[in-house]
Amino acid sequence: MPWRSTALVTVFVLAGSAFAAHAQEGERAPLDLFARALLVVASALLLWRLRRPVAVVFGTAAAVAVYLGAGYAYGPVFLTVAVACCSAVVAGHRRAAWTSLGMLWAVHLLVAHWLYRWLPPAGDAPAPLGQEIVVAGWVVAIVAIAELARIRREQWARERAERAQAARRRAGEERLRIARELHDVLAHSLSVINVQAGVGLALLDSDPEQARTALTTIKSASKEALDEVRQVLDTLRTPGDAPRAPAPGLDRLPELVEQAARAGLTVDVSGHAPRLPPHTDLAAFRIVQEALTNVVRHSGSRHARVRLDDHGTTLRLRIDDDGPATGEEAGGGGNGLAGMRERAAALGGTIEAGRRPDGGFRVLAVLPTRAGGNQ
Repeated sequence: MPWRSTALVTVFVLAGSAFAAHAQEGERAPLDLFARALLVVASALLLWRLRRPVAVVFGTAAAVAVYLGAGYAYGPVFLTVAVACCSAVVAGHRRAAWTSLGMLWAVHLLVAHWLYRWLPPAGDAPAPLGQEIVVAGWVVAIVAIAELARIRREQWARERAERAQAARRRAGEERLRIARELHDVLAHSLSVINVQAGVGLALLDSDPEQARTALTTIKSASKEALDEVRQVLDTLRTPGDAPRAPAPGLDRLPELVEQAARAGLTVDVSGHAPRLPPHTDLAAFRIVQEALTNVVRHSGSRHARVRLDDHGTTLRLRIDDDGPATGEEAGGGGNGLAGMRERAAALGGTIEAGRRPDGGFRVLAVLPTRAGGNQ
């Protein structure tokens, strides 16, 4: 319950009404015990304005109507109705608030222009026109303040909801980014490790030296994978800090070719890439990496071709293999292709992937070479 604000309103209403009664002495009835009880009731009802806004707004209006009908002095008692009205409007009970305010105004008109003959104080005269204008002004002011409070409350609620939605969207995008990075790093390295482990097991007895070479490749690939995984995880531990090592880009394409060669895949690279923004450079590297990983895992061909074409504002990446496809996921229909498409779409680019008429498979990526994508 709003104890503090209600206590402040009660003190203000009692003190202000006493001052108003003194100023209107001889014109209105003096404050007695019943008047003070009405003032306390009208103020105390505000304790429940958050839980029972409709009951409070009608209760305060009724208490003030009785106060006016008894002929007591005009004063800050109207503040209780204003506070109750604002609370009801903000809570969504606009009709109840305006109904209670209209009823109170109707009671005032009846008392001021008709019932005054039979109600205290004795010898009272009808209210002048200027007083009615003042009362109408107060009613309009209460309506305006209540509506402004409602609009501001709804605006705050919308802003909070938008901030929460934006935070959830950023969190989701970050999870997808990390998932893509981990998938691309682990899928490529584990594919190399898997192939070399098979070679090592097959040659362990017949060609120990070649088996040793396979184990060396496994060690190197696992070390590189661990280093890149640590780099990704470092961004989670210290999200505001700069990464310890630069993100990979197309300048590391020779390393990628060498890793593919360790897995038994010959890769021919033609063309050259322009200077790219960091996000585009990383996306291009990961797309080539994932495409070569799919060749290692899902193609019967041991030969792939990578072509880079600079078209000024776009970079075209084409990765081909000669097939035939092997396995149920041949062609990269799993998370790898989805990750490539997400990377390209985030930069405003496109990915096309599918089987070629001659039985091979092609991945064609078109990426903008200028910053400005949805990064």
